[in-house]
Amino acid sequence: MLNILSIIIGLFALIFAIPGLIPLLGWLNWLAVIIGVVGLAIGAMSSSNMGRNLNIVVLIVAAVRLSLGGGFL
Repeated sequence: MLNILSIIIGLFALIFAIPGLIPLLGWLNWLAVIIGVVGLAIGAMSSSNMGRNLNIVVLIVAAVRLSLGGGFL
C-alpha cells in the first residue's frame, strides 16, 4: 500500500517537474523536489522499490534542472 502511495506522489511530483524544464518555469522544480522527498520517504518505508526509484528519478531531474538554471530560472 505504501508503494502505491509513493508512486502516486511520484507521478504528482513529475507533473510539476516536466513543465519545470521549460525556461522561466524552473521554480516549479522546487515543488517537485519537496513533493519528491515526501514520496521518497514513503517509498523507503515500503517493501517494494518501484515508488522509491520513481521519486529518486524525479528528484535527480529536478535537481539537475535547478542547478542548470541557478536555482530559480
